[in-house]
Amino acid sequence: MIIDDKFLMYPPPPPYFSSPSPSRSSHSPHPSITSLPSSHPRASLASLPPHILLQILHRTFPRSALPDQGARERQRKTLYWMSTCLRLVNRAVYTACMHVLRSTYLGAYHALIRAPYTSDPFPIAALPPAAMVVDSPLQTVQRETPVLDRFIALKVREDVFADDSSLHLEREDSFRDLFDVSQPRARLEDLVRVYGVRAGVVSVPGGAARGEARGEARGEEGRKKMYAGSHGSSQKPIHPIPFAQLSISFNPRKVGLVLGRKRTIVEVPRMKGRRETLEVIARGIVRELGEVR
Repeated sequence: MIIDDKFLMYPPPPPYFSSPSPSRSSHSPHPSITSLPSSHPRASLASLPPHILLQILHRTFPRSALPDQGARERQRKTLYWMSTCLRLVNRAVYTACMHVLRSTYLGAYHALIRAPYTSDPFPIAALPPAAMVVDSPLQTVQRETPVLDRFIALKVREDVFADDSSLHLEREDSFRDLFDVSQPRARLEDLVRVYGVRAGVVSVPGGAARGEARGEARGEEGRKKMYAGSHGSSQKPIHPIPFAQLSISFNPRKVGLVLGRKRTIVEVPRMKGRRETLEVIARGIVRELGEVR
């Protein structure tokens, strides 16, 4: 090893700090050199714009195959890694990962919907900003969206296990409970929210500012039409129930609207053979709720 002495004659360059500090300047070997203050925050994944973060996530998907693994299998493992590890980093990464996962598996989710049930995990009619659930990373009151997320968590696991071993058999009942009970119940709760806000018997946070679907004016008009015939000219005040306190008890014979945890306030019988749509059941629940209110 050859060491040139002339490189050891000069001290190393001074460090650069984010802001000037008197204590650091006084002990610096070069007092005449001052550090440059930085007006920009420190860059991180959370500070990146959403479209840049999505581009980074899309770049993580492998494009080529390995000798013992195809490109599709490697991409499914990347989706499994996003679902179990990457989305837990922070809220910005969670939102970007769920955008990729939901757009990938939404078609498979819709293919398993039982007829005559319907599905709408991402409604077109947006809620006002005040109606967003701030404490939840989902940022929505749509109750079918968590059902889609549970389906994704199960689907990515089953796909990776099937790729790793030909002996892995997907159980027939893996998605049965999800699409026989959870999905129609969550979809029915969303429909009760939509129809209930229109009729003025259900309220959501921020609904007084903009309303939902077609606004608070439609809700007032719906209340008058619904109860004018049964109560004559007397109009008793209707106090809407907060949607956060409502849930649905769903079984083959009847459907109930539950207030709180155990109190059933409305029950609607179901037709035999599960032939009625969820929209018909939701309208019946809202009609009965208006009568008991």
